[in-house]
Amino acid sequence: MPFDDDEPVFKRSELGTNRYEYNPDNPVGLTLIVLTLVFAGVMLLLMHNHAGPFRPPEPTPAPSIPPDDMSRWAPPPDDGLPSGPPSGTSDAP
Repeated sequence: MPFDDDEPVFKRSELGTNRYEYNPDNPVGLTLIVLTLVFAGVMLLLMHNHAGPFRPPEPTPAPSIPPDDMSRWAPPPDDGLPSGPPSGTSDAP
């Protein structure tokens, strides 16, 4: 009998470890095996094609300043503070 509903979905591994594996004798176990293989195949194809969540991020364009914009080199606005050398001293006799 290929499928037995009385079979467990998971069975102990035959390698002597305490791990469990899908049981292909149960229809749910066989469905889980097929879904796992399809999922892994789709993920490998997406990684190979750099698509979906594996697509590299789009580069963001750097903000450009037009060449005739001279505001970068304009002096700061007058805030009432003196600038330059002090005006009260002179070296002349």
